[in-house]
Amino acid sequence: MRNKLQKFTEFSQTLLPHETQYLLSVQNLEDTVRLEILKQVDFNSRQIKQFTPYDPGIDKRKYSHLKNWIQSRLREIDVDEQFEWIIDMERKVTTDAILPSEEKLLLRAIRQYKPPLFFFSKFYELLQIYRHFLLIRLRYADHQLVHEFLERFRDAYEQSKRLNEQLHQATRDITQQYSDNSAESIQWEQWLTRIFYDEKLDGYTRYMAFVRLTFISFNYRKLDLLPEKFQMLDQILLQGKFYSKRILLNYYHLRMLLHARLRETDQAVYYGNLAIRGKTHDYLFYVNNLSAVLLRAGRAQEALVVMRAASGEMRETKNFYNKIGFVAFYVKSLLYNELYKNAESYAETFLKAYEKEILQYRWHTFFTAYLEAMVRQQNYPKILKVAEKYRLLEKERKHESRADYIPSILWYTSVAQYKEGLIEKSVLRQKFEHYLISSRQDPQRPQVIELLTELRPLVPEVLNPIPFSPNNP
Repeated sequence: MRNKLQKFTEFSQTLLPHETQYLLSVQNLEDTVRLEILKQVDFNSRQIKQFTPYDPGIDKRKYSHLKNWIQSRLREIDVDEQFEWIIDMERKVTTDAILPSEEKLLLRAIRQYKPPLFFFSKFYELLQIYRHFLLIRLRYADHQLVHEFLERFRDAYEQSKRLNEQLHQATRDITQQYSDNSAESIQWEQWLTRIFYDEKLDGYTRYMAFVRLTFISFNYRKLDLLPEKFQMLDQILLQGKFYSKRILLNYYHLRMLLHARLRETDQAVYYGNLAIRGKTHDYLFYVNNLSAVLLRAGRAQEALVVMRAASGEMRETKNFYNKIGFVAFYVKSLLYNELYKNAESYAETFLKAYEKEILQYRWHTFFTAYLEAMVRQQNYPKILKVAEKYRLLEKERKHESRADYIPSILWYTSVAQYKEGLIEKSVLRQKFEHYLISSRQDPQRPQVIELLTELRPLVPEVLNPIPFSPNNP
């Protein structure tokens, strides 16, 4: 009986809560049975670990009809589908391959246009090409329609192009601050906020502004910037605006990051699991961040399951930032499941294969996990050997200015130096005490305390006299 509804079940498990809520809000189903199935689909979409099976006694055709209806309704509002249509029309107009039936749809889209379209700029550029296509063929009436559209929305298009250039500059400052702390980005906060709230602007520009605002908030630990904006965007998405599965998954991922920073772990894990329900270009990035949240929450078995499910994507990706991040968190998930030798072996094998890429992209993330694997096995000589070979302490000093800096590598190597008799107990204790005093107002302090708690069993004679605890940092 289970196989009878297997295709529908698999399809329903890809649906997201905002999709099913939107469908319920617009449905006018006269068939009460199909409506009840849709309500169950909505219920199941909100569950992460639980699933209520569908009734196999219901006519299978009702499930098939409902599936087609769901796909049709979501396709109608999918901005990525709209983008694909615009690109297809542009190609056909440019190559003189557009059919009369396709032109009819394009002309109707112009007549029925209600601003702002999500990908407005791209649609405008399509019509610029189409205007040439019409004029050379002496189609004056259609040319006049397109020309009037282009004139009416010229200012909006030029504004959109200007905003796009400014967004690029803002993005450069934001990413440079995140990667090496070589720029400031707080100066963009008010401007981006105005862009996000401006309902006259196209959805693409507004969503771009929203994403960049979240990064500014995270960079400066100004989390109070976000809740109202998330609430507004949540309502926009529930109305079927700005919709595509890709955008929804990204929205869930950003919510996970916000809840994680607010230490609302259950909410963070919930949205993190929603974010990996579909496999987009950023799937591996979402998996890495969800795994980090799970590990911090002490849910190491869940993290290992999530990462093993994504191992195929890790092998295939050409994005070394995500690939190295995956390996680091996978090593940590092995460690927290007490698979110490497996963790060290996995890291060592990856280092041999991708040493250049690790040093270029995410050396700190990788070596933090690799050194921790050796610390867990108390392999102190090897820690010092690796640290010296890759000049980790020298690199660490340049890394200290980052907002998210945790002295993991510094302390792992310091403990190894102490254990190997290279520094005195008083020197090691002074390092810990100095950092604790200087980091009293540091937003990263809870993670610093977690690191000290991890190290305490290794050097109790050093850390026991220092007053700190996970519950009272």
